[in-house]
Amino acid sequence: MPGNELIGKEELKEINGIFKKSDGVLFAHGFDKRRKNIFRVRNFEKNLKKYFKSKYVLCVTSGTAAIKIALKACGVKPGDEVITQAFNFIATVEAIVDIGAIPIISNIDETLNMCPDDLLKKITKKTKAVIPVHMLGFSSNINRIEKICKQKKIKLVEDNCESIGGKYKNKFLGNFGDVGIMSFDFGKNITTGEGGCILTNNKKIYEYCNQYHDHGHELNPKFSRGMDTVSRPGFNYRMTELQGAVGIAQLKKLNFILSENKKRYDLLLKTLSKKFKIRYKIKDSIASMDTFMFEVRDNKKRSKIVNFLRKSGMGIKNVPDAIKWHFASYWGHAISKKQINSIRKSKDKIQKYIAIPISIKVSKQIYSKTAKKIISF
Repeated sequence: MPGNELIGKEELKEINGIFKKSDGVLFAHGFDKRRKNIFRVRNFEKNLKKYFKSKYVLCVTSGTAAIKIALKACGVKPGDEVITQAFNFIATVEAIVDIGAIPIISNIDETLNMCPDDLLKKITKKTKAVIPVHMLGFSSNINRIEKICKQKKIKLVEDNCESIGGKYKNKFLGNFGDVGIMSFDFGKNITTGEGGCILTNNKKIYEYCNQYHDHGHELNPKFSRGMDTVSRPGFNYRMTELQGAVGIAQLKKLNFILSENKKRYDLLLKTLSKKFKIRYKIKDSIASMDTFMFEVRDNKKRSKIVNFLRKSGMGIKNVPDAIKWHFASYWGHAISKKQINSIRKSKDKIQKYIAIPISIKVSKQIYSKTAKKIISF
């Protein structure tokens, strides 16, 4: 969880600037004179656009909100089907359910992300959108999934909340398909505490998202904000200036975070790959490497390793310790029994894995020792 580990004087300096330079304006809109025309959320969006090479970026209150807004912008309506994957976070399904759509769950492949073959089987006349999720730092087979969506004329919403900085064919994840999503909650590669953003190269999708997240404001240049025009109902999913200020500082640290992640990941890989099956990485992809996942088929050995990681302080990331929030078989309150039954083989697959978190504040030597200890089991 690198982002929250590096919160310090840089973030504090940006926050202090709100009070020293902008007279304490915490709102991302208006108060132009009082804030001396300094807009931190807007500046954060500009920086994100430049870094990730996306035409449009909109910051919102959370990654969950970003998924919901993106689905609405893609025209998903009550009764439509939206396909996502079994290994996931509950938020993706919650966003689908919250707009009245029906979540359809695909199995996972060796990437532990969406299986393109199963995706094809799950598409029906009711399918309106597909949400592949790049879970725990690794890219899904986004190239093939994008081709399927284009062929079937289905909207592709790319959930990149958990792989910020990851790439496929030298293109940042989140920039494929119709719209991409990122999360900046406290456990992500960069954090604003809570928060998220929408990335798209589609002007119409961006304009819808921008209006919807701000009570329907069209930001008509002919009128003041108080007399602004509106053409559709919206809601309030606006990021605050405090979050924007933190985000500006955090984004400057992302290259360092990715570099340090890789050093620790590679130490685990060097040793553990000798004895265990390591999570498969798509060719031509670059993982954000904030998590190391490996398969342990023997139940007794897996239990010993898990207990060791817990007691050592290294800990576990999501699998198996938070699996109920990260695998659809446990979401009977949100999806049908039919969907749960259709992903049994994926549940069998994920239950064999262990996920080790990558932490910059944990030395490389400790990762090396941890790997050797695991091998000893």
